[in-house]
Amino acid sequence: MKTRFNTVDIVCALTELKRFVGFRVNQIYDIDNKTYLIRLQGNDEKTVLLLESGNRIHTTAFEWPKNVSPSGFTMKMRKHLKNKRLEAINQLGIDRIIDLQFGTGEACYHVILELYDRGNIILCDYEYIILNVLRPHVEGEEIRFAVREKYPLSRARANDGPPSMTFVKEKIKEARPGDSLKTILNPILPFGAALIDHALIENHLNDVKIGGEKPEEEATGEDKKKKKKKNRNKEQAMREFIMDQDFPILMNSINDMYTMMQKAMEEPSSGFIIQKKETKPTQDGPEDFYYTNIEYHPFLFSQNMKEPIREFPSFLQAVDEFYSNVESQKIDLKAFQQEREALKKLSNVRQDHAQRLEELAKVQQIDRKKAELITRNQVLVDSVIYAMRALLAKQLSWLDIKDLIKERQEQNDRICSLIKRLKLETNQITLKLSDPFANLDDEEDEDDDDQREEDEHKLDDMEVDIDLGLSAYSNATRYYDQKRGAAKKEQKTIEASGKALKSAEKKTQQTLKDVRIQTTISKARKTFWFEKFYWFISSENYLVIGGRDQQQNELIVKRYLRQTDVYVHAEIQGASSVVIKNPSGGEIPPKTLLEAGTMAISYSVSWEAKVVTSAYWVKAEQVSKTAPTGEYLSTGSFMIRGKKNFLPPCHLILGLSFLFKLEDGSVERHRGERKVRKFDDDASSVMTENEQLESINEEEIPVVSDGDDDSAEDEIPTENVENLKIEVSESDSDDGGEKNFPDTHIKVEHTTGQVDIKPDPKLERLLSEENQEEATLIQAAPLKVKAYEKKLKQQKKKQPVEQPQQKQQEKDDGKNQPKRGQKGKLKKIKEKYKDQDEEDRAMIMEILKPSGSGKDSRKTKKQEEEENYKKSAARRPQPKQKTGEEMDDTPAADEVDMLDSLTGIPVDEDELLFAIPVVAPYQTLHNYKFKVKLTPGTGKRGKAAKTAVAMFLKDKTCTSREKDLLKSVKDEVLARNIPGKVKISAPQLLKMKK
Repeated sequence: MKTRFNTVDIVCALTELKRFVGFRVNQIYDIDNKTYLIRLQGNDEKTVLLLESGNRIHTTAFEWPKNVSPSGFTMKMRKHLKNKRLEAINQLGIDRIIDLQFGTGEACYHVILELYDRGNIILCDYEYIILNVLRPHVEGEEIRFAVREKYPLSRARANDGPPSMTFVKEKIKEARPGDSLKTILNPILPFGAALIDHALIENHLNDVKIGGEKPEEEATGEDKKKKKKKNRNKEQAMREFIMDQDFPILMNSINDMYTMMQKAMEEPSSGFIIQKKETKPTQDGPEDFYYTNIEYHPFLFSQNMKEPIREFPSFLQAVDEFYSNVESQKIDLKAFQQEREALKKLSNVRQDHAQRLEELAKVQQIDRKKAELITRNQVLVDSVIYAMRALLAKQLSWLDIKDLIKERQEQNDRICSLIKRLKLETNQITLKLSDPFANLDDEEDEDDDDQREEDEHKLDDMEVDIDLGLSAYSNATRYYDQKRGAAKKEQKTIEASGKALKSAEKKTQQTLKDVRIQTTISKARKTFWFEKFYWFISSENYLVIGGRDQQQNELIVKRYLRQTDVYVHAEIQGASSVVIKNPSGGEIPPKTLLEAGTMAISYSVSWEAKVVTSAYWVKAEQVSKTAPTGEYLSTGSFMIRGKKNFLPPCHLILGLSFLFKLEDGSVERHRGERKVRKFDDDASSVMTENEQLESINEEEIPVVSDGDDDSAEDEIPTENVENLKIEVSESDSDDGGEKNFPDTHIKVEHTTGQVDIKPDPKLERLLSEENQEEATLIQAAPLKVKAYEKKLKQQKKKQPVEQPQQKQQEKDDGKNQPKRGQKGKLKKIKEKYKDQDEEDRAMIMEILKPSGSGKDSRKTKKQEEEENYKKSAARRPQPKQKTGEEMDDTPAADEVDMLDSLTGIPVDEDELLFAIPVVAPYQTLHNYKFKVKLTPGTGKRGKAAKTAVAMFLKDKTCTSREKDLLKSVKDEVLARNIPGKVKISAPQLLKMKK
């Protein structure tokens, strides 16, 4: 398979790429450490230029998987090339080196792409001083490819036109005998083997070799011997080169090559993909075929005329199609190998079955012949047996018996001459018996039919083992018994082998079916952009994503957090940054916020510590990467400015399920199955016992009309939150950052009534007097679980168990307790101003208040700071609605439409393309067809995921198509989003394990 450009390909590619000169660089991405994408944008057109070091350069229309975070080389190119125009694109000489110029004058930068050997990409300034190099190395003693070195433009091979006749003649004379013209021309011409082959075929010089005897080489190994024999046969079919006759034609061929190159430089070429017809293995029936791509060319060369060909309007389209199908071809090749192995196993079973039957039939035939030979030589066999018994009765040693038999054989004794071997250790001897009726002369009166029948019964000479403990008749009977036993064994083998063969054929058919289904699903499988993160789709059809590590947390906020989205984070260090995608811009329902909070808590140290904490949400504009003065924010750390909206504590309960990708015709059937539920819908929905997280009774929720009861908050159970409708609204106060008592108004509705919860006035007074920070820092460094548990235990030891009201009363008493020496002074003040009421005291204090000092002035200063922050936030430029170029893999308008094509409730009429495993809060999976509950435990997540899939496959309602899709999911994808060690629970799980 062709893997890299040759000179002809480079010339044709640059001819097409020159039309993009003048386009501006929009963005640069890296696919891997060798392949980079440059997104170019013109007035009315956009394109993506793909550069692979050492291999290729072309435009692409396919979506290539990009690295999660750009590499250092990519960042360097972005710094210098972004928003620059592509001013020129040239080939250095006739070498495989391409120079892309961005910008002009001293602001000009060059990207040098080398497409030979190991390849390289070099970023240079306007003087070709290297700013960055993909592969630093040294060539010889003088040339160094490193930063601040100058790129050696002179090393490129110059385009001097066709070689002279004298030069070509010298190369022909220097060639070894037996070399072909292609071997001679390839080093001296820059075109590559394909164009040389084409020119030689067109001029009938492809079968010419240099005359003389080729020196013999030492042959080592069978493969080399076969290859040399094949080359020798090919050379014998070639004729010798005649200088006077063939040299002018050879020069014409060289000129034709340069003519084709000149034509390629002037006008764009078509594209051709050369294919190979592969035979697909089949169990029965006609052979199946499929085509694999082998090469791509800008011309249809003569040597490819008889091969299957795909033609494209342009060469770059052919190249893009060729490389984009490489992965698909790998899938086909893997399927081909699996099918071949399955059929090979079936063939081996069949061969083993046939071989066993053949051996049993052969054993029967041999035993029958031995028995017949003993019967026809019964007198002689008995004589031998009696003679041997007599010798053994004389108590002679086995060696003496052997010598005695040898002497009598030399004397041509008839009986002893039949003995071939002695097996006295097993009480047996081996006799060579012949058919006594084989040498009788045929009677003249016998007809041909009788003669033919007699010939069929003639027996060949054979060595037969005779048991000395039995007579000749008994020995014959023994062989007949063995023959009958072999016949019975043959019949049993036929029956057993028939069953085994049917089982093997059935297994092979299932394997072939699974391979084909797997191939089809793998080709249809589309990896969505959000699958690289933690993700799920909320019960109200909002996409929720979370970062796996610090880099992904950084990426989610910088690239994927839009102005209308909501940011969710657990109240703990090192948790995942969770974003609720909200392309519509409307208000996000409370249930989705709770589900996102559950996700944020689960993907933190809380899972392993088995400790429930709280989460909060803020708007996108409150999340900032700007650090306070004198501080630095590391990767994955952010500042939350303004008010945080806290969510109720959530359970550490997740679920594992599957979403199925629907074919376009089945999408409408499931549209709206995930929507915002109204209160009436939630009240009317009935949950089964297995789908509830915990039971809750209506009598457990108190009904308070005025909200004055301070203990109302403590009486409301928080174990079940999925049946509650929670509305969170910002209060008028701007004080933010409260962790235990958020400044929010929470309205809880249930079927039994309504509950209004308001903060305690005493707590409000205490909180208003505390100095609260304006911004909260989210740190990316995760806490260790053991340290976190230790910290919690220490806090519990320091804080004795008390009632909330008692704690608050003691806090108030401690705060109002006069300091030492102030008791008498306070008593005098109280006696002096005992006649003043509250109104008089306020008036006097207003008159006596000094301007610009005191507590009130400090309060005013704080209020001014808050007002200034609000004004600066209003003046601060809002986050840009990222364009399609920057958000190439997160389309804004089509997010919801894409989510509608994924369903967790497939029906029989649906056409399913593939399955995607999803880990989400368990309440989100309420209506899903397949689901198991995940809680913190001690089990390995991989084993838990396999157990869940095995349970889904044994479900009676699981269709054959769903089983195929579930089986096709790779093991490493199944458990990727499970937080850590886990306990799996589901109905009938224990029964399934047994």
